[in-house]
Amino acid sequence: MPSRVEIHSRRRVFDGFFKIEEAELAYERFDGSMTPPLKRLVFERGDSVAALVYHRDEDRLLFLRQFRYPTYEKGPGWVTEVVAGMQEHGEPAEDALKREILEEIGYEVSHLEPIATFYVSPGGSSERIVLYYAEVTAAGKVAAGGGLIEENEDIVTVSYSRAELVQAVAAGQIQDAKTLIGILWFQVRQSK
Repeated sequence: MPSRVEIHSRRRVFDGFFKIEEAELAYERFDGSMTPPLKRLVFERGDSVAALVYHRDEDRLLFLRQFRYPTYEKGPGWVTEVVAGMQEHGEPAEDALKREILEEIGYEVSHLEPIATFYVSPGGSSERIVLYYAEVTAAGKVAAGGGLIEENEDIVTVSYSRAELVQAVAAGQIQDAKTLIGILWFQVRQSK
């Protein structure tokens, strides 16, 4: 397997909420030769955590619906997705996820299990998502949820039975990749 990468230069070309880095590099090809110098851009967003949340007492899966501007032009703008958020630098993924579940849907977690860690769009972004399965109970409902006002979040919780979820996916009502990955994992787990 190739393993050599030569970084000739890197510079930050955008430094806002997100960051964009431009690099000039060469990398080893599968035949052992090196590529000529190439320019590549990296969208640096940081790493995220996400969870497919199952409500044990109600036997339903809980999701969020919120406005996501990047989806607006291609429709619909309001997206149904799993609980998710940014992981702060140095923050354990489990802590970040418990914080997000409390902020967004108002529950304390009774069980947490890792599903997968994956790159969102490795051709242009360094972001990874650490995806979990989380269980909550009625007794764990300790806050209203809905997101943080100071972050201008406006989130509603939506729930699906297993049958309703199959119908929603088949109808194309769920279009978020991390959510579809979590649902697929859940369906495979249930079939065992």
